[in-house]
Amino acid sequence: MSNKWPHLDYLSWRETCAALHLYMQVAGKYRLTHTPWLNHSWNATFYVTPRGLSSSTIPDGAGIEIHFDFHDHVVRGVSGDGRQASFALGQTTVAQFHASFVKLVLELGGTPDFHGQPNEVSDPVPFEEDHRERPYDRVAVQRFHQALMAVDNVFKAFRTSFLGKSSPVHLFWGSFDLAVTRFSGRRAPVHPGGIPSLPDDVAQEAYDREVSSAGFWPGGGGIDYPAFYAYSYPAPSGFRAAAIRPDDAFWHEGLSEFILPYEAVQSAADPDEALMAFLVSTYDAAADLGSWDRELLDCSHGGRGRVRSHDGEQAKKSAPAASEKVEREDGQSKGRYHIVVDGVEAEMTYSRAGKDRIIIDHTDVPAALRGRKVGERLVRQAIEDARRDGITIIPLCPFAKAQIERHPEWQDVLRK
Repeated sequence: MSNKWPHLDYLSWRETCAALHLYMQVAGKYRLTHTPWLNHSWNATFYVTPRGLSSSTIPDGAGIEIHFDFHDHVVRGVSGDGRQASFALGQTTVAQFHASFVKLVLELGGTPDFHGQPNEVSDPVPFEEDHRERPYDRVAVQRFHQALMAVDNVFKAFRTSFLGKSSPVHLFWGSFDLAVTRFSGRRAPVHPGGIPSLPDDVAQEAYDREVSSAGFWPGGGGIDYPAFYAYSYPAPSGFRAAAIRPDDAFWHEGLSEFILPYEAVQSAADPDEALMAFLVSTYDAAADLGSWDRELLDCSHGGRGRVRSHDGEQAKKSAPAASEKVEREDGQSKGRYHIVVDGVEAEMTYSRAGKDRIIIDHTDVPAALRGRKVGERLVRQAIEDARRDGITIIPLCPFAKAQIERHPEWQDVLRK
């Protein structure tokens, strides 16, 4: 188990976590006020750094950047004219933090005008009126930062396998989650809004295009433990029933999202691989069931120091060579189709439901083979075999179901 994934116990530091959430909101509100709107609120977010979280440059004064330094436990600001200012993070009140932050912005030559009440929390109290003493657990904050670093690395690697519009990996201070979002490119139905203490027009702008989104919460918001989440808006038919990896992932009815507890990743033999499996399988379900144009949007994961092949070169590699045949292993109750391309195996499994029917239940195409129509090749072989053997197919696997829906000429083998 990698030591870069620390143990996190939300209940033991939830008061500190709640305080840090509100402190981030103060700084986030300042950034939001002074930065031109960027689609889906991307102008307001923070980013993980080796020392904590950063706002990037805010166009106020000579240009100001705010850092939450979780090593030295300070809030530090720098400006484009060379000024610096800071104050300590520790046990305090939100009102005192707000006053210290306003003073910091003034010292940097900025204008500390911003909305003074938190968003996306129940029973919000204006910052200046929140005088409740809040603890500050330095060790827990450092562990949280260490986890953010590990999650950020995997999220960024996942982001490289998508050519369409994608968000940066960024932290939303409203919901206090690190997130990455992919877009199909198509308009979405108007979002109903109703998010606590968030204007409906903000939610509607954030979800005005179809999305597949994943993220990480430290805890709270309906769950009392740190966890990863994934959802699709709008959720396509069958999404909640999709086969998601790893086995510890589950559909949360209350949140209407897939959830993977952080502990399941942290304790895995390969935490990075476990988290990547969750990200890939939830996106696969959203994109396949939602009929996204994956041939246009997907690519293989980015390699270090290696330029991605341009589309013309990728097209030459799109299909496996004729010598790379789909093989079938057929058992009495279960079976699978598989193919090895460039030393990497992809497979599609099925179960028998009587003598004249099979159920396709899972397809696994590794990231290295994405965009090369390998999964389609597996499904095509199953269609051809079904016709030859006079059997019908029930495609419970989201990928196989989506492939068959795209090919009306294959649907003669479906169970009527």
